[in-house]
Formats: sequence, C-alpha cells, structure tokens
Amino acid sequence: MADPFLIGPVIGVAIWGLRRHLPESPRWLVMHGREAEAEENIARIERAAEAAGQTLEPLDDSKAIDIRPTRPHGYLSLLRVLFRVYPARSTLGATLMITQSFLYNAIFFTYTMVLTKFFGVDEKAAPLYLVAFAVGNLVGPLTIGRLFDTVGRRKMISGTYLLSGALLAITAVLFHQGALNAITQTIAWSVIFFFASAGASSAYLTVSEIFPLEIRAQAIAVFFAIAQCFGAIGPVFYGALIGEGDDPGKLFIGFLIGAGVMVVGGIVEAFIGIDAEGKSLEEVATPLSAVTTRPRATG
Repeated sequence: MADPFLIGPVIGVAIWGLRRHLPESPRWLVMHGREAEAEENIARIERAAEAAGQTLEPLDDSKAIDIRPTRPHGYLSLLRVLFRVYPARSTLGATLMITQSFLYNAIFFTYTMVLTKFFGVDEKAAPLYLVAFAVGNLVGPLTIGRLFDTVGRRKMISGTYLLSGALLAITAVLFHQGALNAITQTIAWSVIFFFASAGASSAYLTVSEIFPLEIRAQAIAVFFAIAQCFGAIGPVFYGALIGEGDDPGKLFIGFLIGAGVMVVGGIVEAFIGIDAEGKSLEEVATPLSAVTTRPRATG
C-alpha cells in the first residue's frame, strides 16, 4: 500500500510545473524595478479578461502612485512596521489567527477521542466521521465565501466568528446534558465549522491584505507562526480534559472556553476590522516604497 504522505510531494511537483505558466505579480515586478515585465503581464491579464467577455473600466488617474524600488525588509524592519506603524492591524491579525487556530486544532485533533471515549464509537470507524467534518469545512467557504466581498469583511468575519462561538456553546450544553450521540455531535460540529472555516479562510486573507505590499508575505508568515504556537496548546489542553472519558463536565468547560475564544475574535474584528472589500491593496495599505502625497493608513 502506498504511503499517504507521498501525496504531499506529488502535489508540490505538480504545482511547481503549473507555476511556470502563471504570470508573476505585476506589483512584485514593479517593486523590484522590472516595469517592462509588469506592463507585459498586465497586458496579458487584460487580454485574457476581455477574451472572457469582461469589460475593464479605465483606472482613475487620481489613484495612481509612484513606486520607488527598495531593498527587501528584514525582520527588524518588519516588526517595526507591524507593531509601531500598524499596531491595531497587528492586534487584529494576531487575534483572528490565534483564535481560529486554537479552536480548529482543539476540535480536529481530539475529534476521534471524543467519539470513542464518550460515544463508544469503534476506533476503526471513528476516522470515517472526519469525512462529515471535512465536508462542513469545505462547503462553508465555497458557499458563503463571496459574501465576504459583497456584505463586507468586518460584518462577515465578526458574524461567522460570533455565530460559531455561540453554536459551540449551545452544543456544549447539549453534550453536557447527554442529548447528543455520535451522529448528532458530528452534525453539530460540521455546522459550527461550516461558519468557522469560512471566517478563518477570510482571516488568512485579511492578514495578507491589510499590510503594505512589501511585507504581506512576511506578515502572514509571522502571524501564522504565532497562531500555531497557540494552536498547539489546544489539542494538549482538550486531550487532558477528555482523559479516559469519565467526566463530561471537564470537556463541557473546555467547549465553553473554545466558544469564548471565538467570540473574542469576533468582537475584536467588529471593533477594529478593516473594510477592505472592493478596494485595491494600495487603497487598503499604502506601499512602503510609494512616493506619493496620499495619506498613509496607520493603526
């Protein structure tokens, strides 16, 4: 039987080949002084869009900015920009990433333990329940993902975080009362993560779009790493609460904590979230290398 871990390298090789046929980001090219290549790629993208029947509106000259290519930013420069120029946005990014990582890892990595120890599901059959969980995680972003652009980032991210937290709290009460079985518990978690996964997916994009172009990749890497440190706590914490499955009261408290964590993320987004929908990246955060009189967004 083939090792399932071999799937990862196969996908990587496939993407490596696909990458050769994708145009480089015009923004990246401009920031690195390769204006001619940027113009060529923009023209290629415009031709493809027009061939697909899209009508491209001309850009308002008032939105034009000049870019002066600069050196890449090191980590000291990155930290200065993140926490001195954009402290509120850094707080937002860290909160969204940490809260979703904690909840997702806590539930996902202890999922089969709950099923086997509290609901008596056979260890060989327990992984099959993960299919329903995976479906909920996938269907959420696919079906309501567009609403983050139409309804708005702040409303949808805060709404999905708050709703998933509220649903988890309700599920915790039902679990504690013994009103759930393996199937209904799985359905409940699938519904919760239908919303939580959509919100978390947008949170990843939010972290990469609310900072200047030059540090976007580094910013999401930093906050992802921070989130994973906290995410690693979740499975250990919930694993200890599950124990031998003889005290559902402990796990009930754990579920309420997880619900509270998601609610915190939703509240932070509601108050300091960035309304980035329908805007260019330059409007959301002025590039650090921009030579312009346009006021720079901070906070």
